[in-house]
Amino acid sequence: MLKSYSQIKSIQYLRAVAAISVVFFHVSETYGLGFKIGASGVDIFFVISGFIMWVTTQGKLMSPRQFMSRRISRIVPIYWIATIVTAVVIIAKPLFFFDSDPSATNFIGSLFFLPLIKDDALHPVVVQGWTLSYEMFFYLIFSISLLLSEFNRFCFLMMALVLIVVAHSQMPFSYARVFAAPMILEFAAGVIIARLWTSSFRIPFHIAVALMVGGFVLLLISAWLTDLDRSLRWGVAAALLILGAVFAERERGSPELAVMHFLGDASYSIYIWHVLTAVVVTAILLRIGVPHLALPLLVVAGSLGLSLVCYILIERPMLRLMRPSRTKTVPE
Repeated sequence: MLKSYSQIKSIQYLRAVAAISVVFFHVSETYGLGFKIGASGVDIFFVISGFIMWVTTQGKLMSPRQFMSRRISRIVPIYWIATIVTAVVIIAKPLFFFDSDPSATNFIGSLFFLPLIKDDALHPVVVQGWTLSYEMFFYLIFSISLLLSEFNRFCFLMMALVLIVVAHSQMPFSYARVFAAPMILEFAAGVIIARLWTSSFRIPFHIAVALMVGGFVLLLISAWLTDLDRSLRWGVAAALLILGAVFAERERGSPELAVMHFLGDASYSIYIWHVLTAVVVTAILLRIGVPHLALPLLVVAGSLGLSLVCYILIERPMLRLMRPSRTKTVPE
């Protein structure tokens, strides 16, 4: 088995694609360009998250406390910095943000992944940060599973996630109802793919490629499937993409694309910072009088560029400082 999920090139490349897709989606939404398919980057991230959590803990001795400590050190510091900076900018320049709530209640709630609920959805200070609330919810469930043997851990995760979703419609309007949304099954899909990938299971190359193509086609036709829940509209497509990609790579390998690998490494910073950096870039472009038609692509490019600067200057140094010690492997 590979030592690190980062060595699975297809996962790295899909992380990059997912992050950049979300950037395009938010810029498109601002300028009314209708690139709604970009929102599916979130669903790709959720499936990848389930995959990574299983791969990085499979065959290792790790307590729930160790697991949560590592996830918190990976996710929280950057998110808190982004939340603080975003809140300050919103207060200073509220006209640049739409429907954002930097109140003390929402600020504190956002820091602890329990932001205000509006229209049956989470609305943190960092608008795209709602996905991190679902990530942390999944991590909590996953951490409990680490108390069990590998097979029982897998069964527990599947049953827990399915039962939570089944209970969704019966729950009162609250955090419990919001967190029980069907999209959490996308984490389960990632776990299933990872369990297959870490076993002796194989998929012939041509079938794996067909699965990837099928996932891509489903994403393309999703514009006409607006009545479906996102777990069906985008989650199934995301799962097919990742299933096909990792097994195609197992059979034939993947090309070395240094830029995509770097963007995959930087995907968290791209995701966390892109809305704020897009606001900064937009303000600069408007001040210097850039024509309106040129704004969307320039905002995307500028937002990505500044987000990568945040990765290099903030996230990467912090990761070096908080790099955990090696985890013991379960004896064979």
